[in-house]
Amino acid sequence: VEPEFKYVGNMHGNEVLGRELLLQLSEFLCEEYRRGNERITRLIHDTRIHIMPSMNPDGYEVAAKQGPDSNGYLTGRNNANGVDLNRNFPDLNTFMYYSREISGPNHHIPLPNNWKSQVEPETLAVIQWISGYNFVLSANLHGGAVVANYPYDKSQDQRLRSHRRTVNTPTPDDKLFQKLAKTYSYAHGWMHRGWNCGDYFADGITNGASWYSLSKGMQDFNYLYTNCFEITLELSCNKFPPEEDLERQWMANREALVAFIEEVHQGIKGMVSDENNNGIAGAVISVQGISHDITSGDMGDYFRLLLPGTYTVTASAEGYQPQTVTTTVGPAAPSLVNFQLKQDVVRKPPERKASGTRTNNNKALQKKVVPRATRQWTHR
Repeated sequence: VEPEFKYVGNMHGNEVLGRELLLQLSEFLCEEYRRGNERITRLIHDTRIHIMPSMNPDGYEVAAKQGPDSNGYLTGRNNANGVDLNRNFPDLNTFMYYSREISGPNHHIPLPNNWKSQVEPETLAVIQWISGYNFVLSANLHGGAVVANYPYDKSQDQRLRSHRRTVNTPTPDDKLFQKLAKTYSYAHGWMHRGWNCGDYFADGITNGASWYSLSKGMQDFNYLYTNCFEITLELSCNKFPPEEDLERQWMANREALVAFIEEVHQGIKGMVSDENNNGIAGAVISVQGISHDITSGDMGDYFRLLLPGTYTVTASAEGYQPQTVTTTVGPAAPSLVNFQLKQDVVRKPPERKASGTRTNNNKALQKKVVPRATRQWTHR
């Protein structure tokens, strides 16, 4: 059972370092695999790695024509229609904040009916892509700062146009997200030092909304609509660094890019099946004390990222009796926890039969054959 991992680069067309790093990473993984590098070989055998070097190729072409030496700081940021793709995903945060108040769903929040008419072609393609795979962990690569940013990006308190409101807005998996972000920042050449590009971020990480509130971003969308935990990596002060700086940047990010992929192998994983060992798709995996669930994939496989510790985990699915287990997660490989759910037994209400011989009161007896409660049940 291999978890799905993805990297997405160049969402903003003029932030080009992520694009170049992901192209170099693809080549590096292939070359090291052919050389027999044990670490890379194990990583490739145990992980399905998806790499999208450029989500915004049209914006990149505009930025590339300008080149690294021009002053147009925002030139090429948006797509061909002039839309910022990281402000273009359906806003599920607002629904989530409301749902939380009424004890509604905390995962796989449904999309609004008209969502397809409100997103750009690139956004639509990415949503369809991430809906087709059971992604577990992800990062999208940006530029303009040096920090590992984790959800939520959007605060519950809307910021006003007149001033920026920054409110730390943690997810139910906040400690895990901090650990994921630190994995990258401390494996990076200098991100963990904190002082970069005139800003200071302790440990080189930040909660997104604590930095600035961002609506309709891809990072929060992944967490609220899919099983995927995504962070945003800001990798360079210069959005379009010169060619001579690429080797230095690659050496600063190479270990971090590999180490972050390895983080997909933590927590628990397994299968959810029925009594005949058939996988159950869409089973809900709930962890006591963490109000964010994930679901099993099409074959019944699931992956739940967790920090080391002891957890009470429940698997449930419509038509089946839930199963709860207690498991301990270590600091290395994920713990294997399989669930086998028993089908619910649907019991029909007993039928009452009239007894005795026919009498003048037989009609009254017939009226009592089907109790009122039973008649209501049969009409549902």
